[in-house]
Amino acid sequence: MKRYISAFIITLILGVGSVYGSVLQSYNINGVVIDSRSREPIAFATIAIFGTNRFTTSDSNGSFVFTNVTPGVYRLTASLLGYNQYISQEYMLSASGLFVRIELEQTSFLLDGVTVRPKVNPFVRLPETPLSQRNLGVQEIERNPGSNRDISRVVSSLPGVSGVFTGGYRNDIIVRGGGPSENKFYFDGIEIPTINHFSTQGASGGPVGIVDADLIREVNFYSGTFPVNRSSALSSILDIRVKDGDPLNRSYKFTVGASEAGISSSGYIDDKTTYIFSARRSYLQFLFKVLDLPFLPTYTDFQFKIKRDLGNRRELTLLGIAGVDRMELNESAGVDDPTNEYILSFLPTIEQEVFTVGAVYRYFYSNNTLSLFLSHSYLNNRNTKFLN
Repeated sequence: MKRYISAFIITLILGVGSVYGSVLQSYNINGVVIDSRSREPIAFATIAIFGTNRFTTSDSNGSFVFTNVTPGVYRLTASLLGYNQYISQEYMLSASGLFVRIELEQTSFLLDGVTVRPKVNPFVRLPETPLSQRNLGVQEIERNPGSNRDISRVVSSLPGVSGVFTGGYRNDIIVRGGGPSENKFYFDGIEIPTINHFSTQGASGGPVGIVDADLIREVNFYSGTFPVNRSSALSSILDIRVKDGDPLNRSYKFTVGASEAGISSSGYIDDKTTYIFSARRSYLQFLFKVLDLPFLPTYTDFQFKIKRDLGNRRELTLLGIAGVDRMELNESAGVDDPTNEYILSFLPTIEQEVFTVGAVYRYFYSNNTLSLFLSHSYLNNRNTKFLN
């Protein structure tokens, strides 16, 4: 039986290889600089690519562009007198180009002196969680060894975190001795019940993640001293931030891996509405049938984000994430193999559906931001076993 379970797990956790039809070349980084409170564009801000000597300034509409940038992972910095210095999270520049929205915060004080620092600190620390908060960027997720871009496995390598890999099948997260069910997960501010396919009831582990890494902008992981608006967890909080759609171009990406195929897209609906979505489906059931294994797993997931600028410093965001899991039995596998026949005698069929849909309304006024969240989550997990 261990032989079949190992084959199942190894196939699931193999890396997803992307197929691109273009050779390595240079692309553009477009963006806009706006005031975080008034939502108005900011002109003449200085924007630079972190770690390089390339810089530019925003025009009267707050727009800027870097041309002929080679593919890779980049951060941007922005500065302007009267505003706090800004450094972005990491962005992956690929064949679809890149659009970055920079929000600068105003600062107002009397100058008693000037302090000159040699570099901008790229490590983000929130004042309410100075020690327990860890920010994970795109580069760390992509390069984490053995994680297969699965955020659960990336987090399990952090200090104070222990991953439960029972036979390689589960990737539950245990933080500082807590339980797998004591963690909370947020998808762009909206709580979701699980982040894994084939998750176990009362826990969060499973063989493969639901969240597509191509949609992740950054991840904030809290192992204690949670922020006020994320205070319901017992062990940890995993706050996944999703990219915004590109308001200038529509792009599509197709991926084919060892266990799944998918499509993702980023673009705009009109001049005030952007979107980004992803859909993936596994084809393990065909592979396992060829290998004559007794179980045939299939999983499908969807994610989307639609953001609308309502004007007058208001915006509305619609979010959704869903996963559908099925594991059927391959009854023909036990005809001539006693081991397969034994496995089929106790292995159940698995049916699971999980989804979360929500909306976030934000109003920026004075020095404050009003955020209203409305969401609905659903999780249905069924294991069925019939006599004989």
